[in-house]
Amino acid sequence: MLITDLAPQSFTASDKVDCLNAEFPESDLPFYRKLGRTNLTVSCLGLGGGGSISSDDTLYAFEQGINYFFYSSDLHHYIYSSMSGALRQLCGRGSSVREKVILATVTYIKSPEMAMAALLDQFVELGIDYIDVFFWGWIGANDGSNLHDCLQLSPDLRGANSVYQRSIERMVGVSERLKKMGAVRYIGASFHDINLAQQWSNSPLLDVVMVRHNVAHRSAQSQIFNQLDQQDPHRPGIVTFKSTGSHTGPLWDVPQGLPEGCWRPSVPDLYRYSLSQNCVDVCLTGWQRREEIDAAIASIKQGKLTSAEINYLNLYGDLHRHQLSPTDISPDHLIYRS
Repeated sequence: MLITDLAPQSFTASDKVDCLNAEFPESDLPFYRKLGRTNLTVSCLGLGGGGSISSDDTLYAFEQGINYFFYSSDLHHYIYSSMSGALRQLCGRGSSVREKVILATVTYIKSPEMAMAALLDQFVELGIDYIDVFFWGWIGANDGSNLHDCLQLSPDLRGANSVYQRSIERMVGVSERLKKMGAVRYIGASFHDINLAQQWSNSPLLDVVMVRHNVAHRSAQSQIFNQLDQQDPHRPGIVTFKSTGSHTGPLWDVPQGLPEGCWRPSVPDLYRYSLSQNCVDVCLTGWQRREEIDAAIASIKQGKLTSAEINYLNLYGDLHRHQLSPTDISPDHLIYRS
């Protein structure tokens, strides 16, 4: 039985997580989990449109259990638009599976004055009743004041009977789902500056934090992930992106100096690396076709990486960034695989 077979239930979020995970092999890396302090149950793998995936394969991802989808309506819109048909089918008004989908959208226009325009574009394009997580995108080192201004809108943006809900109702029409959920359920921000991410990670105005994280860029571990308590019901949700890419190139390419015969991590291995970290809820992917979906899900079913595997991948990432010489690596820390 797949997530699409599950009828709407009235049980609590924690019960729902247990129920959904029962459809996957028992593992120390549960496929579904609660997204931080939100009331959202998410698949640990999320699908974004950055790989220009088709709508058919987006629907295939949902059929396989993926329920977290990330959509951009302004920057990169041409790339993302290939999945829009599937999102209209899954999340549009009248969809019978809408409550089983977590729709995250983003705007890269960091302006409080433009928030309504960004929302309206997304509501009209996708024909939706509500957005589960609305992200302010690409928050860089110089965006601190802009983010501050944008997040002051959080009380007006999120939840039922908000200012923005009433505005959207006037523009696109009233629906029962919109009245119940509000136009936006939760607020997120996608950070390209880890210091700003750390600064805002405990703000009551921000429900979900999205940060770059991979084997070659690990600062999020010390500054964000390891500062959080997995059992804390008030911690923010954590989503990672860029799990497979670095400024030095794709991380599946073998770094110079890696000894012959050493483990060469696959793309799914790199997803597992992020998901093996403390408090990471979702690893966002940019799949291009369904075969990549199957490979990623099969990898997650293996569970978390071991500490030895994580330590090896740390060395692998340092080699990628030319921060480590092969001669400095102890042979005891290498992992050989055929």
